[in-house]
Amino acid sequence: MTDMATHVRTWHVSASGGGHETAWIALGADGLRAHGRAMGLTPGPYWVTYALETGEDLATRRLRVSVEDADGARELDLRRDEVGRWTADGRELPGLAGALDCDLGLCPLTNTMPVRRHGLHLGPGERTFLMAWVAVPALTVEPSRQTYTHLGRTPHGARVRYASGDFRADVGFDEDGLVLDYPGLARAL
Repeated sequence: MTDMATHVRTWHVSASGGGHETAWIALGADGLRAHGRAMGLTPGPYWVTYALETGEDLATRRLRVSVEDADGARELDLRRDEVGRWTADGRELPGLAGALDCDLGLCPLTNTMPVRRHGLHLGPGERTFLMAWVAVPALTVEPSRQTYTHLGRTPHGARVRYASGDFRADVGFDEDGLVLDYPGLARAL
């Protein structure tokens, strides 16, 4: 990858019962590469480790996730191929035609791809996406419709409304499109 900016971000993740997540992120013209680890307490203590890679268009290529909890260890290898077909551990997933992004549950990092791709952290716009949503800690994958709406600039970036079903949150992003504050989910430390 060329000309990549490297970021390290740690979030307090309140939605997981008071856990934390740290991600090491390389972001640039060639896409996004990241790996991270999170700890949550709800529904019971668990660890999540992940590695994410996108293409130049910030569309997901691969998300590898492992979880350890009282039920043992589980892994997921989620992939999107060049024609847009999604697979989980080699099995094709239905209902994701047209989806470009994964959304790892309780992970503020995966909000970066759609927001940054469409410049919603820089200026006006509203976009609705189909996402491959990964439940944590279960590691199941299902389709999820999500809408992002630019609300306005802030001293550190912008506020963007996230909406899915009945859930709404006005999320703070920095100038690079990384989450600073996601009410009800996470806050950068």
